[in-house]
Amino acid sequence: QVQLVESGGGSVQAGGSLRLSCAAASGRILRSYGMGWFRQAPGKEREFVAAITWSGGPTYYADSVKGRFTISRDNAKNTVYLQMNSLKPEDTAVYYCAAQLDYSGSSYIMMTPSNYNYWGQGTQVTVSS
Repeated sequence: QVQLVESGGGSVQAGGSLRLSCAAASGRILRSYGMGWFRQAPGKEREFVAAITWSGGPTYYADSVKGRFTISRDNAKNTVYLQMNSLKPEDTAVYYCAAQLDYSGSSYIMMTPSNYNYWGQGTQVTVSS
């Protein structure tokens, strides 16, 4: 069992930046896992945001965040990050990190929520206009 803990959410004005972090609780090692960030806004389904393979690349992004968000991982710190720049009100959502043990790096697998085995509790991001 892998317990994931997100942090870094908060409230920011449009155009601002936030960096989300995702770490594994209880000393579990994340370097073997492909990692993804997803988000869910009120009344909407959970949607893919970004993903990074276990090896650190390739990375994948939703069209809506390309050029603004960057996913990265620091295996020495056992942490995955989502740097979010130029935030927009439509980015407001609960953001979740997730882990999976696929080694193919397939974009379909990395971008599909049902392929992830472990999920964090989420962190709220609110962007005001």
